[in-house]
Amino acid sequence: MPAPAGRPTDDAATAWALAARGGDSDAVDRFVRALHRDVVRYVAHLCADPQTVDDLAQDTFLRALGSLHRFEGRSSARTWLLAIARRAVADSHRYTAVRPRTADVPDWRLTVERAQPRGLPGFDDGIVLLDLLDRLPRERREAFVLTQLLGLPYTEAAALGDCPVGTVRSRVARARTTLAALVAEAEGASTAVRRPVPDRG
Repeated sequence: MPAPAGRPTDDAATAWALAARGGDSDAVDRFVRALHRDVVRYVAHLCADPQTVDDLAQDTFLRALGSLHRFEGRSSARTWLLAIARRAVADSHRYTAVRPRTADVPDWRLTVERAQPRGLPGFDDGIVLLDLLDRLPRERREAFVLTQLLGLPYTEAAALGDCPVGTVRSRVARARTTLAALVAEAEGASTAVRRPVPDRG
């Protein structure tokens, strides 16, 4: 899936990561800027508490910058970074499991919405999509977000999800089917609301 307009390619982000590993401070800044939105969106998808998303995204980059000397470019920098984000979220879940939560509001959509550019064509449609995604089972939602929204190849999404590529393809296909049905259902309800009531008087 091609990178959305205005977003750096995986090759560019990986090149910046490799240059940053060598101590290029400008490359560090470019690397972080290039992948920050993807990390926020992915962490927001994985995390049930929108209050912690920014902290987890920051933790992800701190871990990544501390590990850059081990990054050799065998995978794209984005896949490598999202794997670190997944571990950061998992560690956070383990840490908070023994602590009482101050709030239990699993609304990752709010944080994802804040991470989107506003005032662009299709923005409202994007919010509707996030609404529909929230109704998918977790595994299907993650596969769809990784491949269709973040643009990861199926092989890399499978590595992140620790499952076979065929499983990712199946989850994405089922997610698409479910989303299409939900859209059709929503459009049917909207048409029913707009349909004029015959005048029987």
